[in-house]
Amino acid sequence: MKNYLTNIIADIILRGNRTVICFLLLLTSSVVLAQTGITVTGTVSTRDGVPVTGATVIQTGTGNGTVTDTDGAFSITVPAGSTLRVSYVGCVTRDVNVGSSSAPLKIVLKDDDKLLDEVVVVGYGVQKKKLVTGATVQVNGDDIERLNTVSPLAALQSKTPGVSITQNSGMPGEGFKVNIRGLGTTGDATPLYIIDGITGGNINSLNPADIESVDVLKDAASAAIYGSRAANGVILVTTKQGKAGKTQISYDGYIGFQNVYRMPDLLNAKEYAMIMNEERYEDGLTPYDYASLVPNWSDIENGKWNGTNWMEETRNKNAKVTNHALNITGGNDRSTFAIGLSYTYQDGILGKPCEPDYSRYTARVNSDHKILKSGNLDLLTVGENITYTYTENQGINIGDNYSNDIRNMLLTSPFLPNLNADGSYHYAIPWEIREPNPIAKMYDTSGNNKSKSHSLRAALFATLQPIKNLKIKTNFGFTLGVDSYRSYTPAYKLSSNTMNDLDNVYQSMSSGCTLMWENTANYTFSIAKKHNFDMLLGQSIEVDGLGESISGSNTNSIFDDFKHAYLSNAPIINSRTTLNGSPWGKESIASFFGRVNYDYLNRYMATAVLRADGSSKFARGHRWGYFPSVSAGWVITEEPFMRDMKRVMDFLKIRASWGQNGNQSIPGFQYLSTISFSDADYTFGTDKSVLTGGAYPDILANNDITWEKSEQTDIGFDARFCNSRLGLSFDYYVKQTKDWLVQAPILATAGTNAPYINGGDVKNDGVEVALSWNDHQGDFTYGANFNFAYNKNKVTRIANTEGIIHGVANVLSNGTDEMYRAQEGYPIGFFYGYKTAGIFQNQEEIDNYKKAKLSDAKPGDVIWVDHNDDGVIDLNDRCMIGDPHPDCTYGLSFNFGWRGFDISATMNGVTGNQIMKSYRSFVDYPHNNFTSDILQRWHGDGTSDKWPRLTSGTSTNWQYVSDLYMENGDFMRMQNITIGYDFKKLFKSVPMQELRVYFSANNLFTITGYSGMDPEVGYGGGSAWTSGIDLGFYPSPRTYIFGVNIKI
Repeated sequence: MKNYLTNIIADIILRGNRTVICFLLLLTSSVVLAQTGITVTGTVSTRDGVPVTGATVIQTGTGNGTVTDTDGAFSITVPAGSTLRVSYVGCVTRDVNVGSSSAPLKIVLKDDDKLLDEVVVVGYGVQKKKLVTGATVQVNGDDIERLNTVSPLAALQSKTPGVSITQNSGMPGEGFKVNIRGLGTTGDATPLYIIDGITGGNINSLNPADIESVDVLKDAASAAIYGSRAANGVILVTTKQGKAGKTQISYDGYIGFQNVYRMPDLLNAKEYAMIMNEERYEDGLTPYDYASLVPNWSDIENGKWNGTNWMEETRNKNAKVTNHALNITGGNDRSTFAIGLSYTYQDGILGKPCEPDYSRYTARVNSDHKILKSGNLDLLTVGENITYTYTENQGINIGDNYSNDIRNMLLTSPFLPNLNADGSYHYAIPWEIREPNPIAKMYDTSGNNKSKSHSLRAALFATLQPIKNLKIKTNFGFTLGVDSYRSYTPAYKLSSNTMNDLDNVYQSMSSGCTLMWENTANYTFSIAKKHNFDMLLGQSIEVDGLGESISGSNTNSIFDDFKHAYLSNAPIINSRTTLNGSPWGKESIASFFGRVNYDYLNRYMATAVLRADGSSKFARGHRWGYFPSVSAGWVITEEPFMRDMKRVMDFLKIRASWGQNGNQSIPGFQYLSTISFSDADYTFGTDKSVLTGGAYPDILANNDITWEKSEQTDIGFDARFCNSRLGLSFDYYVKQTKDWLVQAPILATAGTNAPYINGGDVKNDGVEVALSWNDHQGDFTYGANFNFAYNKNKVTRIANTEGIIHGVANVLSNGTDEMYRAQEGYPIGFFYGYKTAGIFQNQEEIDNYKKAKLSDAKPGDVIWVDHNDDGVIDLNDRCMIGDPHPDCTYGLSFNFGWRGFDISATMNGVTGNQIMKSYRSFVDYPHNNFTSDILQRWHGDGTSDKWPRLTSGTSTNWQYVSDLYMENGDFMRMQNITIGYDFKKLFKSVPMQELRVYFSANNLFTITGYSGMDPEVGYGGGSAWTSGIDLGFYPSPRTYIFGVNIKI
């Protein structure tokens, strides 16, 4: 039945002849060929005569086998006439016939160069790994899938040296910040994603089971073929493709349970009351009369009630996560196909009773068909790569200190009960009449929403091969996106200043597409069988922004629930009714590009690339950018003088590259003073109630704006040792980004928005190292991988008189100054504030302190550092206090296998970064709760040299942005541990190729000194060029998973 079904599937997809394909049954039997076996002895060595230790020698068709000793020798008893199969990692497997003679065998294994002959995906084609002269890294899709992450980017964190991947949030459906070789701009630093040849794809829309491979082009030489948008690197994603042969059906599924890894230790009601009274005492005020301010004070006082732990109230224990993926591949020598279907669902670990959720459905069809053949020539091949994704997600507020539901749980007083006796949410209490119930606020203001997204990505291609080695390809790409969002906000009153008198329904929808057409000609040839050339010429055109958006909101819904929250159910037009609609900004880019790859006997390699891009975003005279690159490589081990090194070193290639890439990621028409009609109503005459619509210039024009350019030099080597068991790669790079595309600062009196300018330069330099080891001893296989990257970032120019791009204020708390900035001579997005030197312990220390101090300093106050040594503590003493971007990133993984069992462990980590953490609105809400860190505050001589004394009002101790809020962000995370067993090894008669069951744990533990819930903090106060600001960051979950892999 299985063979019948799979042939029907293949027949339907391939549209071939309806001939039933007969499969040959492999007959396995234990036939005794002779009454008495013979003992066969021998040695196994390499072609250089080096003994091979640990080679497997097995009688074919049986489990009878052995391994060679340290001298390469073996002994095995087999029937006369048997065949021995000899195998070893890094060598070509050999079959040796055994006669009736007992003479020792001398078996020589040849090196297997298939690891070096593997191809990697490069721009507009593939290339042998051995011949690559740029800095690239490839991750196999199976390695991504086995980490059981919802997003493929999460799996790449530990596997791509030089690629910094940080979660924007741990809430389901949120994405990642990705930077390749450091942050290159204060603008858009996102790398270019290309999925199946289509630019601009969203890798988070893919199921990890859909991916064949991910190739990261890190240096300019590798990425220059993509020119204008490759300044931040390129990530090429190839989805699974069909293969000729028997149709294969695979199912991969798991179900898991998620929980918070570390909960914050909030003060309970008694501890909180003690701290609040201490604040009063420090200010010389009388204690609070809690009995009149707190409804349940007697229960708190006698220990019957510890108050409300809001984080526990909103915790969603054992949140569900599940994934199911079905893949079908097959084909014949004329046509191949790959079909994929998948479903993913994830619940949030925080946010109950309106916990976030995310679901994703994908469908994929990839196929190619050789329509015309002539001998060995595939005259015409056509095919397609089509992927459809549908996602739904509902979330809560995770933004700044004004709209962050997790932060509200952290700072709300434990005195406030959650629910009334009738199950309704409790109103604010006299203790703090402005403080609403945070769960009620979350439910009413952000808990009723739904986002939906449809994405269709299609690539249709045709390849002509008129003569040998010449391929002419045309590729048409189409990307369609349809997104909708709706929300419902009921009428509510939760506190004296948190209320909504009328309910509100909001809806929005947008749809649009991108069109791309590429044409390439690729010709390969050799001269005298020594000089090998691979030449590519191409042209492409892309049009983006072909779409429109519409949104509206209204009050007085007929229904008072989210289920019916549609604008049609709020039909009455009133003064609060809004309606907006606009087209997307149409943009286009035209490109011409070429590449020449050359190698001499696979020994000396060189590559030259040139791309020219013209963008509609720039004015005539500035539209075209030219992006060249050159690279070279030398395989030293191919030289005759290296033959003696073959015993130790199998392969050594050194390489160097230089190139330029561009960036044009800004809004269009910056060279024009575009006109805006928004908020441009005027009145004329005495009747001010009559409004007349008007218009005004939206931006100041900048006719000279042009491409941002990234120039990069790379020197590296790739090596393999010990019969290719040990691999080593090393890179050193210098990357300089020039002419940042940034929005200029402008005075409000200009009456219009600022234009974008070419306004700055930055330098990144660093090193990357990757080590790998793979081997086996008999049935036991094992491997290890380690990668490490170091990067230094420094701004070298900012085009204004200050040399500064300022960050925004009011980030840590309302009423605070800027806390991050970009400045010449410093890394992008560094933390900016005051440095501290401890706590004044007593009045005598204050009196004897010779350096600058505040005039009203008291025991328990912070000792501020006079950074500029001018004898005064003021704004000029602010300086760099930390850097959110890590100096080093690393990944480490191990894998073991034995007779169907497999164990793997993957870790990743960062060092050299800091995190700014603030869980309180300490300037304007002194009644906010604390974490237990406050129990270590100064409350007498010698009690603390870290945390200052408490005050009930505003104090410089807490109001100044300083390193008091900063912590070390180093961490090492056990990203994944998986234990599996393939029952096919136990039940060989099962009609399956694989029946693997596994248990997996993600985010099992994190080694860190950071006190927050999660040290991987991607939030940057609203700016993409900084991170590491924890205002109540939604953490990533610890997950336990049970899964199965089935192949038929």
